Amino acid sequence: MSRFHLHSEQHLVSRIGWLRAAVLGANDGIVSTASLIIGVAAASAGRSEVLVAGTAGLVAGAMSMAAGEYVSVSSQADTEAADLDREKRELEANPEAELAELATIYERRGLSPSLARQVATELSQEDALAAHTRDELGIIDHSIARPVQAALTSAITFTVGAALPLALVAIIPVARLVPAVAIASLIFLGVLGAIGARAGGAPIARATLRVTFWGALAMAATAGIGSLVGAVV
Repeated sequence: MSRFHLHSEQHLVSRIGWLRAAVLGANDGIVSTASLIIGVAAASAGRSEVLVAGTAGLVAGAMSMAAGEYVSVSSQADTEAADLDREKRELEANPEAELAELATIYERRGLSPSLARQVATELSQEDALAAHTRDELGIIDHSIARPVQAALTSAITFTVGAALPLALVAIIPVARLVPAVAIASLIFLGVLGAIGARAGGAPIARATLRVTFWGALAMAATAGIGSLVGAVV
């Protein structure tokens, strides 16, 4: 009996599609809504005005994230489809040139000319389009554009992220709202950074520092603008 056995592996890179959209959506939800709440509260608005502004920001932001992700990822999908269609036509029109092109790719990766030709020939006999899609175009399964998945993931995670600072408006006294939302949102961002890093196998400390730094900068800017506008008005 062989001492070796095959086993399946779940690589972290396979999560890149939905993870990017999820982290982006949640991060934007926390930062944009918290910044909006802080800016409106800093302008000396009452609780009801802050709630209305925050709720409007949540709804508008979720819809904007969904639409933006769908449009941008659809553009990627259209480009991939166009490249695949062109590759199909080239394979039908000149299969020998495409085979030579594939062999050249394998040579550049370190195979000898004879072995590169053999590998290209066998892969082309199995599924020529799949071989060119993967090795010439660089399109692999976990990187394929999925517009609906990206849109739904971003909208849902944005809503969850935005709901966290918005919930504080209902329970924190208005006089303490700005520092409370700022501190809580930085904690939320730190947790998000850690979760995202953990899911993606990245260094947790660096990811946490990155999201909290930019979140703090955004909230500080909107608080300053809110205070300025409130003083002028």
